[in-house]
This record gives sequence, structure tokens and C-alpha cells, in this order.
Amino acid sequence: MLTGVGLGPGDPELLTMKAVRLLKEADIVYIPGGLARRLVEPYCTPVELSFPMSHDEAMIRAQLLENAERIASDARHKNVVFGIIGDPNIFSTFSRLSVILKERFPEISITTVPGISSITALMSETRLPITGGFCVTDGSEIRSQIRMKVRKPREIAEQLRNEGYTRFALVERMYMDGMQIHTGDDLPEESSYFSLLYAERDL
Repeated sequence: MLTGVGLGPGDPELLTMKAVRLLKEADIVYIPGGLARRLVEPYCTPVELSFPMSHDEAMIRAQLLENAERIASDARHKNVVFGIIGDPNIFSTFSRLSVILKERFPEISITTVPGISSITALMSETRLPITGGFCVTDGSEIRSQIRMKVRKPREIAEQLRNEGYTRFALVERMYMDGMQIHTGDDLPEESSYFSLLYAERDL
């Protein structure tokens, strides 16, 4: 079992209680570099893996494959955590690593635990709250979007299909009583005020 755990934006006090618990319970904790070390060392003794910062895609891919092999050898029989700065699903090394692991080692269960991202931390530090629609990008072409407070998800999905979006996921009442997850074409006509719709298109 492998769990990608978000460690937050760098402040040790911004680790979630769940992150701390999982770090303590893990048989092995991997981290992708020194920045994460000071966040996890109060709770475990981490194993640092090398993930080169480079534009050489072949070198990056080779290192990802090597690290995936090492992690898989433990995750088959042990409780393994991969701790990463920010959130494991937003512009994350863990996302690329997960793709390889799912392809080569489909028997390994992979889950993630969200962390406070630099996006929300930015607004706290600048004291500039977001009060309307906004865009987050790494400079590449935008391929996905998230809609909040979605009351008519099926209708919105149909509008987005006209813009080339083909993949959808709706979560109602996330982490609340009555939480529901809908994917693909299984979108309800109406949903709770506490709903988020994810839409993705191929580029």
C-alpha cells in the first residue's frame, strides 16, 4: 500500500493531523528531497529519493522508473508513505510517479491525502482573498477546470462538452455525511450546494 501525503507549503504547523498520523504509522516514509525532511523528521526517519530538476525528459523518466521500482518493492507488503511538499495531486512529482506505478505494478493500492497547497497559502500570506473565478497554471495550456457550488452538474457538463471537455467527476458534500462521488456520464441533474465538478479535456 502506498499513500501520497501532502506536507503543506513548508510551515511545520500546517501539516494536517491526518498527515502526522500517517507519518507515524508508516513502515517506510519516502521523501523527494531535503525540503520535506525537516517537516517529517519529528515523526519518522525518512528515506530520501533523488528526483533531478532538469529539462532532460529522458533522465527524469529514468529516475522515476528507478524510484518506482524501489518504492514498489516495499509497497507490495508494507505500509509506505510518500511525503511531498504541498499537495500530492497538484503539480506534483507524486502524480508522475503514480502513473508509472499503476502501469507497472497494478497490484499496489495507491491513495492520496491532501495537503495545504501553495495556492491557498499564497492568499493567506498576501491577504488577498479570492472572491471570483480564477486560473492556476504552470504556463502550459489549460486542460482542466474545477467548478464550485455546482447545483446543476449535468447541464454544466453538457456546456463544457461543447468546449471539448470529455472527462468529468463530481463530489457532493466532500468529507461530510452523505458524501457522494459521480464520474463519467453518471452525473445527477441536481446536486448539493457543497459540490465540486472536475472537467478535463485532451490537448
